[in-house]
Amino acid sequence: MATDHLTSDFERATYLQNMLIGQATGANADCQDFDELRRYFLNNSTTKALIPSFVRTNRDLAQFWQFIKSKFGHYAERRDFIYTGFFPLLDFLERGAATPSSQGISEVLSKFDPDAVHAAWAKALERSGTDPEGAVTAARTLLETVCKHLLDEIGIAYGDSPDITKLYSLISKALNIAPDQHSEQVFKQILGGCTTIVCGLGAIRNKLGDAHGKGKVSVKPLPRHAKLAVNLAGTMSMFLVETWEARKR
Repeated sequence: MATDHLTSDFERATYLQNMLIGQATGANADCQDFDELRRYFLNNSTTKALIPSFVRTNRDLAQFWQFIKSKFGHYAERRDFIYTGFFPLLDFLERGAATPSSQGISEVLSKFDPDAVHAAWAKALERSGTDPEGAVTAARTLLETVCKHLLDEIGIAYGDSPDITKLYSLISKALNIAPDQHSEQVFKQILGGCTTIVCGLGAIRNKLGDAHGKGKVSVKPLPRHAKLAVNLAGTMSMFLVETWEARKR
């Protein structure tokens, strides 16, 4: 590969960003480098959702040039647009957020639904280090999205505005993972713990997330609280999806 000299994903993403800035401001970028880096990040289930949409939709530099020149008439506007688009990916890579556990969750959720479900997981991950309140809200949104997608696939109605507890109750019964569906004490205990986690994620989002207005005196989550909420939501989402896939097989 022409980009083999790049030793980390952060370097690759920065190189791709600068390449597009050059293309957008009168320089001629390397088409082969763009193609290699574009495929590299799109083939990774974690970075696919974080790569800017204009990289996903423009398959080569000629298409990108037509897109950017019609969108903005000035170089400064184009630079700001590209910098903003790359921020989620670069921030994610700089913080080293792609742990083995997050990669496993990403792979499962991306195969299940790359647009809505995996995008919700990527958003929760991206916010976990820089926006704890937003991450808490995104964690709950991820689990809600997974429950609704699974219920839609199974064909179970859930009404207009169900809370996360009701959604989980419906899907857990459909997947035979509700505590009262098992007689073995150890399974009842573990599955009861799963229910408690889901209820807790709903409660922490209402208390610490950014979905509601706050009074003068309010509690704010710390990054470790946000990471806990995101990891729990990701693990539960993966468990639900893998259980559904296993039942289909």
